Amino acid sequence: MTTDPHAWLLSLEGVPSGFAGARDGIDVVLRDRGLRRTGPELTAESLLRGAHASAVLEGSGSTLPEVRAGEGDEIAGDAVRLATELLALMPVLRRQPLQALARMHSLAARGTLPDELLGRPRDGESASRLRGIAELVTAPTEAPALAVAAVVHAELVTAAPFGSHNGIVARAAERLVAATRGVDEKSLVVPEAAHLALRPQYESNLRGWASGGPAGMHAWLLYAVEAWSAAAEASPLVRAAE
Repeated sequence: MTTDPHAWLLSLEGVPSGFAGARDGIDVVLRDRGLRRTGPELTAESLLRGAHASAVLEGSGSTLPEVRAGEGDEIAGDAVRLATELLALMPVLRRQPLQALARMHSLAARGTLPDELLGRPRDGESASRLRGIAELVTAPTEAPALAVAAVVHAELVTAAPFGSHNGIVARAAERLVAATRGVDEKSLVVPEAAHLALRPQYESNLRGWASGGPAGMHAWLLYAVEAWSAAAEASPLVRAAE
């Protein structure tokens, strides 16, 4: 019998109901506002907005117009490079999540780390943590898909398994898990923009998750409910291009 590694989420107060509400909000945006409007250009815009927000969280000083014009700084370029190929990794994430995570790091860190370190964990402990995270990605579960995505995100940030770009990879992985698990297959909501808009809470709750205590992990999940709701409102289906 396979044990569900996410089963613990279902017993936390406010978590199942909160994520159900966030999912309903995403579904409303995708269904009502996306009807007859969802072309590849909107997916591309969502990915671009997400790349910009993720880069800023990683230390970039570039504006969204600069990134859109291809004039962003190096960190922004790294995030855009990953975003451009992210959705092509959906089938890889389903079958070989460890390979998908390695590929994501290779894309983001190209030109920053030596080629032999691209996609490679920092050490044996990091390799073990990365394998564990990969198992979380595809484990059969009754937990909400958005909660699984939030857990994967937090684990990647706090484990920091790669030599660089862990935050950019973690935020891209959250988006990819949501797409792969059927929440937002066209990747039209923008979780990275939500994290940027909620940056103090985002960073504080990640620290709480890293502490390893139940209260901190619970708080991160409740934060993630709020972030996913904000991610729907950040979609190009809702908010016009800046």
